[in-house]
Amino acid sequence: MNSGVITELMDALRRGQIRIVDLTQPLHEGTPVIRLPEPFANDPGFKKQLLSRYDEKGPAWYWNWLIVGEHTGTHFDAPCHWVTGKDKASVDAVPPERLVGPAAVIDVREQVNNDPDYLLRLEEIQAWEKAHGQIPENSWVLMRTGWSQHGNDAERFLNVGADGRPHWPGFSEESAAFLTQQRSVLGVGTEAVGTDGASATDHVPPFPNHRIMHGAGKYGLTSLINLDQLPPLGALLIAAPLKIRGGSGSPSRVLALVPG
Repeated sequence: MNSGVITELMDALRRGQIRIVDLTQPLHEGTPVIRLPEPFANDPGFKKQLLSRYDEKGPAWYWNWLIVGEHTGTHFDAPCHWVTGKDKASVDAVPPERLVGPAAVIDVREQVNNDPDYLLRLEEIQAWEKAHGQIPENSWVLMRTGWSQHGNDAERFLNVGADGRPHWPGFSEESAAFLTQQRSVLGVGTEAVGTDGASATDHVPPFPNHRIMHGAGKYGLTSLINLDQLPPLGALLIAAPLKIRGGSGSPSRVLALVPG
């Protein structure tokens, strides 16, 4: 085996020529989670209970037990998360090489500032490709919206308006169709709580990005942070979900390797 590539990578890390950017929200009791109306079941969010902390229950160790939904915080959506992908891979069956790929970052902050319900349009993808070339094969396509700035404020992050409905940006039906049918992506990622915009419930059928992306065996990443530290192209993204047998997804540590 030729170890030269790994040696070069380690040398570049040591010299500071490659930075590792953490794209992951910390998990805590206040982590925002999507809320579905009755009669649908909801994610319990994140809960932590102390087992021992250098005390009579465990004098030399500290540990907790956790309750956490598969789709809490920064998390990975496996294809079987959606009915269109019900016969496709659960999170434990996703090949590890499918968890690593180039990141194509599309900046739509201006559009989202003007419209929190903004959905990524095909025109934005085409404009990105005109500037940076065709989206590379097996890439993660990430929407840079600035939405993660609200991640410590669940009310602002979920953004329920005077109409009683939430408002956040996401991928449109046309962008999901293009990325799955015309480009060979691994999946898509967003700073918001879901890869579909909050208005996706109004589509017929609803949640078009989930329906199309997972039906095509692709993946999703949500609640990403620090996308402002990634170039439009040139970063390598690593998504590391828990290997939950039969799981529909998992909270994940998502990292990017970025040229220094």
